[in-house]
Amino acid sequence: MAVDKMNELHKLRDKISQGGGEKRIAKQHESGKLTARERINLLLDESSFNEIDAFVKHRCTEFGMETTDAPGEGVVTGFGTVEGRLVYVYAQDFTVVGGSLGEMHAQKICKVLDLAMKMGAPVVGMNDSGGARIQEGVDALSGYGKIFYRNTIASGVIPQISVIMGPCAGGAVYSPALTDFIFMVDKTSQMFITGPQVIKTVTGEEVSAEELGGAMTHNSISGVAHFMSNNEKECIEEIRRLLSFLPSNNMENAPIVSTNDDLNRVEDVLNTIIPDSPNKPYDMYEIIKTIVDDGDFMDVQPYYARNIITGFARLNGSSIGIIANQPKVLAGCLDINASDKAGRFIRTCDAFNIPILNLVDVPGFLPGTNQEFGGIIRHGAKMLYAYSESTVPKVTLVVRKAYGGAYLAMCSKDLGADMVFAWPQAEIAVMGPEGAANIIFKKEIENADNPAQARNEKIQEYKDKFATPYIAASRGFVDDVIEPSATRPILINAFEMLSSKRETRPSKKHGNLPV
Repeated sequence: MAVDKMNELHKLRDKISQGGGEKRIAKQHESGKLTARERINLLLDESSFNEIDAFVKHRCTEFGMETTDAPGEGVVTGFGTVEGRLVYVYAQDFTVVGGSLGEMHAQKICKVLDLAMKMGAPVVGMNDSGGARIQEGVDALSGYGKIFYRNTIASGVIPQISVIMGPCAGGAVYSPALTDFIFMVDKTSQMFITGPQVIKTVTGEEVSAEELGGAMTHNSISGVAHFMSNNEKECIEEIRRLLSFLPSNNMENAPIVSTNDDLNRVEDVLNTIIPDSPNKPYDMYEIIKTIVDDGDFMDVQPYYARNIITGFARLNGSSIGIIANQPKVLAGCLDINASDKAGRFIRTCDAFNIPILNLVDVPGFLPGTNQEFGGIIRHGAKMLYAYSESTVPKVTLVVRKAYGGAYLAMCSKDLGADMVFAWPQAEIAVMGPEGAANIIFKKEIENADNPAQARNEKIQEYKDKFATPYIAASRGFVDDVIEPSATRPILINAFEMLSSKRETRPSKKHGNLPV
């Protein structure tokens, strides 16, 4: 009798593990996609996956669903480890009724989210679904609502990572949008609220699914996604890499990673990396990779708002978030998209106890009617708000320009920077020397015998007086002017000094972020 029961169990498990069957699995592979279980096995440490709710079934009896068998209810859920750390996971199974979400499918996901919150562990959700299961009507919609609610409650408590590995349409896109990071795979994943057919019917516009909601669209134009990979294996490797920079929850710090990179390393190349001409661009990535451990920098949203760089690195084995202006793009100006990108990243770092390094070379906010009409005031305020609200250690290094409101927006002393350093060529002022001279010395220039020569002289006078880091240093807004080559050891010392930082904000329900 016991043997029969064991055989029954094994048969059931085998059937469930086959998902939609060999033909549908083959079709999934032909589409360049892995199955839900293959994805989970790649993500988690070998043999560490423990499945939950494998035997759950739907209870819909409408529109032929009473005769539809959906092994695993179209989603595989459970837990395992990544580099030995507990991680919860769910992966929608497109081979089972198109991975569509119904009442019990949603219940399985909700259980994983609830467990992750109780245990304080990250959640990785792999989305590959035709959307809501229409046959289940409002029950399916309710399922989405329950997931959205849990995503929101878990926000800032545990890292939530969404992976788009197929279609993700309609209401389904809002769960990923509520999570911390979104990964997409080029050519095989799409996200959109309304698909190409609906758009053509309603507006007459013709657009392909890839152009409308493909990986590059959301990584470079909309800013919805954070990472893009060429294939699913590469994508899953990047998820594992991202998890290594993050703590398991908001009560912990990110893991320390051993490094052979000398913490006292001095780099003479940094002494000559800034061009002599203040208007000549250079690549901020070169500075970042020279400073951080082993040159290892994980770029977050590398294709979006490229005038600002956000990402994770380590200094002496400890995770830091880096926010840096990129002089190669729009001269490093802050604009609407850069403000959104940076503001979101600041809040992510603050939520998960990751110290922030700000590398500043910013001439100002981008001028123009498009920016003003688009609400640059409101969007720029997000950065001011995020920096002021954050309590993690914050270190700012001014490498060249830091002008006006953008100087403040890049985390000046007044917005909560714990330590501010500047390189000798730093220019910290209300505006650039040319504009300042035109305003301050307007009459002298106009009344001069040679206005052009007088203007140049006044520009130089302003530069000598204000376009240096020493005025700001004399007021205590800059803690130290440092030799560029010694940047790495100085930053490491600063962050280690700040590691015991304790700072609180007034008790309140929540602030009113300028969204």
